[in-house]
Amino acid sequence: MKKNIIKFIIIITIISISSGCTSIKKIPQPSVKHPTISNAPDSSYYFFTRAQIARKKGDFEKAIQNLEKAIRIDPDSLFLKRELALVYAQKNNTDQALVVLNKILKTNPDDVETLILAGKIYQNLKNAAAAKKIYQRVIEIDKSRENIFLILGGLHIKDNEMSDALSVFRQLVHHFPASYPGRFFLGKIHSQKGNYKEAESQLKKAISLQPELVEPRFELLNVYRAQEKKQNPEKIYQIYKDILERNPDNIRAALELGLYYHEKGKFRDAQKLFISLGKRSKSKFTVILNILQLYIDKKKYKDAINILNGMLKGAPESSAIHHIAGLASYGIKNTHRAMKHFKQVKPGSRFFQDAMLHISYIYQDKGDVNKAINHLKETLNRTPDDPELFYYLSMFYEDTKKYKEAETTLKKAIEISPDEEKFLFRLGVVYDKWNRKEDSIKTMKAVIKLNPKHANALNYLGYTYADLGINLDEAERLIKEALKHKPGDGYITDSLGWVFFKKGLYVEALNLLKKAVELVPDDPIMLEHLGDAYHKTNDRVNALKFYKRALQNKKKNKAPLERKIKELTEAKP
Repeated sequence: MKKNIIKFIIIITIISISSGCTSIKKIPQPSVKHPTISNAPDSSYYFFTRAQIARKKGDFEKAIQNLEKAIRIDPDSLFLKRELALVYAQKNNTDQALVVLNKILKTNPDDVETLILAGKIYQNLKNAAAAKKIYQRVIEIDKSRENIFLILGGLHIKDNEMSDALSVFRQLVHHFPASYPGRFFLGKIHSQKGNYKEAESQLKKAISLQPELVEPRFELLNVYRAQEKKQNPEKIYQIYKDILERNPDNIRAALELGLYYHEKGKFRDAQKLFISLGKRSKSKFTVILNILQLYIDKKKYKDAINILNGMLKGAPESSAIHHIAGLASYGIKNTHRAMKHFKQVKPGSRFFQDAMLHISYIYQDKGDVNKAINHLKETLNRTPDDPELFYYLSMFYEDTKKYKEAETTLKKAIEISPDEEKFLFRLGVVYDKWNRKEDSIKTMKAVIKLNPKHANALNYLGYTYADLGINLDEAERLIKEALKHKPGDGYITDSLGWVFFKKGLYVEALNLLKKAVELVPDDPIMLEHLGDAYHKTNDRVNALKFYKRALQNKKKNKAPLERKIKELTEAKP
């Protein structure tokens, strides 16, 4: 079917864990003695060296063969066996790597280096449960492995196992009292659990260990603000000031302090900060980015408006501030205020195009599509070389079924940017809706010529063939190619099912169409397709069920579907 963004990096790495995180290729070499050095061709070191040379060249098969020869000469070498497992892992044969490691662990269950290597392979396989079990064993055997405490604690955090994470980080700071990450995460976890006194204690220790880092101070602010009624605001002001004294360019701290002043009725202090930020935003785009990321993206529109109103007093002509203020006003559905801000965005600003589009969307939301169209046309008179604006104008024409105007507008966009696939693809869609099937087919072929991996064009062309009942083998090939680039896509799966339906392969069609509806459960055309497949396989009950579901989701052109339901209902069993 067819369809429409230092040091603390260490900590981030732990949270994201260490994700599979620690690449197999970066596993440190075990601290065990290497094979005895000898250049004799019958020595383990000779074959180990040859294996290393082959490995560096990317010839993993040869590396494996040489390591196996080295192991036959020196069968007690755990180092060589681990090297063999490592090469298997680098070759992406993790099953065989684990076979080798498990054989080692069968006779040497407490070999820490082997356990760590196995744990990292499980991490790369995203088998967190197995990795955690192994790392737990490592820290029971060898409490000097600070990094394993960190990785294990991070895995527990990632899986939201906060009590287990708490236990691991407690052990970490017991053995490594000066561990900054350990103190930081203990503070963070205690804060999440509402243990604010202990959270404060641990975060203060983290600050004393790494006084140049601001993250524990922000966490400490979270602790204090969670206990707002019990805290003296001066304590909170002071932490923000400490951050800004250490790093005057910390925009987040300045924004939050300004809002906190505003919240506490210290409006002059708030305005002073916001006016300063407005002036700074003229030369430092990071101010704008921080507001977008911290407030607009998180839908904190009212906070954003308080900030931006102050900033505009420092930079009243700023297109960037007006644009974000427009987004915030639009977010709280104050379209009148949003429109005023968007109209202040000047041509040449990076935000001009988006601001002009938002004005058109506001007109469209109010039901005045003609005003939306006229606004974009006027904008194009000011910026006649903007292909994106032509593209969006064409979509307004398309929505109002003005296909000739949509075609003309898209051709202007294509004239400016002839290699832009989405313009050509949209033109093909317009031709299809205009019932110019041959032109649609020709245009989709042109898209595929530009980009043979364009899944939507491959699917669109294949579905068009299927719907017309022509070129069904080619339709099947096109849609299968689309699925290679978008595996698991419900709409493309539906298209393939529809090809089989058109071929009369109703059982195969039914299986695919059922899968498609599982992926996209409320699309009326897909539901109707599934109903058709049930009908063709003589399952009237399910055919009626899915026809009725399709009818419930269909907004127009219901008559053909109603006829199908009527025919099935009135038909004799």
